[in-house]
Amino acid sequence: MIRRRTLDVSGLPDIDVSSQEPIWWGQICLCCIEGAMFCILIACYFYFRLSLDMWPPPGTQLPHVAIPTVTLILAIVSCLGSYRASEGAKKNERGAMLRGLLLNLALGCAFLILRGYAWYTLNFNWASDVHGSTVWTILGLHTMDATADLLFTAVLIVALIFGRTGRSMRLAVHVDSVVWYFLVLIWIPLYIVIYWAPRFVGAPA
Repeated sequence: MIRRRTLDVSGLPDIDVSSQEPIWWGQICLCCIEGAMFCILIACYFYFRLSLDMWPPPGTQLPHVAIPTVTLILAIVSCLGSYRASEGAKKNERGAMLRGLLLNLALGCAFLILRGYAWYTLNFNWASDVHGSTVWTILGLHTMDATADLLFTAVLIVALIFGRTGRSMRLAVHVDSVVWYFLVLIWIPLYIVIYWAPRFVGAPA
């Protein structure tokens, strides 16, 4: 008779607020997929640039960099809120979760508002030319992702206000921080491509 070894895991919690949870790794995989999509858009941007003698095409004004730079700083600082909320979730501290999420939401909304203004100042749109189509696609997809995550953050805040602090709730707060870190991190190369690349690769070939 063959003896079978068994492992008693009855004492382990159903949900662990850490990187050991499958949903955490699911979010990481989702971020990898989204990151690959944005990398493809960056590759398209430079591929299209190589096909033209002038970049951006004639008549297209170079994007202003002042306000987008401020928005980038706001996005980076907003990660502090996500971090504090995530740490609060691990320690089961409702106040820390609320304060962190509120800071993240406030700075994230300011980031989107300023982005909207900077977007409005562009003198081209998605139908102007291949440059406009690429830039608007990058901005549009990243803005949709950021808006969706901030809406989820707002839902978490409401749930916490009404006293939802169970393990699944804390895990949701922890996982939410992963998504925001990714959105801020991927925005750094996208910001460089949209606002600075035309100044370095835009001279006549």
